[in-house]
Amino acid sequence: MNILIVGCGKVGSMLASELSRMGHDVAVLDREESHFALLDSDFSGYTLSGIPIDQDVLKRAGIEGCDAILAMTEDDNVNIMICQMAKELFHTKTVLARIFDPKREKIFSTFDIRTISPTNLTVDVVLSALSGSYEARHTLIGNATLSYYTVHPQKEWIGRYLKDLNLPDTHLLGALHLNGDFTLALNDQQTLQPGDLLIAARRID
Repeated sequence: MNILIVGCGKVGSMLASELSRMGHDVAVLDREESHFALLDSDFSGYTLSGIPIDQDVLKRAGIEGCDAILAMTEDDNVNIMICQMAKELFHTKTVLARIFDPKREKIFSTFDIRTISPTNLTVDVVLSALSGSYEARHTLIGNATLSYYTVHPQKEWIGRYLKDLNLPDTHLLGALHLNGDFTLALNDQQTLQPGDLLIAARRID
């Protein structure tokens, strides 16, 4: 896929690096050129600095040939504007906006723009972890509903790398440790430790 990521902060840079390793053609656009230093050393995509809501800048970033655009800046309004431009002006097939204000998430989803709220996701994951059970909690992300739940690891999983664990019909998000820290499953160095609780998700609609 040809993917344009707008915003090269912690989330945008991690997404870009991972998608690049997966073989996708990735372009990253950010206001500040210095932010590209957050990309992994093996990132093989294209980077461009400029104003993200400028049509000419978006064209130079390759939006006209994109299959998907991910708006990952720290400004909700900018993310929504980028996605609206992508859909209405450039007819991008898949658009996704990160929305920090959870109250806006359902409103913007009515614009046929898929959104994800880190606030809602964090609350759901923590509540699921505190429950200490397999009981799922649901979150609406755009037009999709994700189910989050906890998994108590099997004894034989202890010591294995998180990235190597495969859960049937679900996606492993990471591990919640006894000290309260949370490690993403993409971490290449983290192994599963005794007492860790796995956090997983799957789409249910």
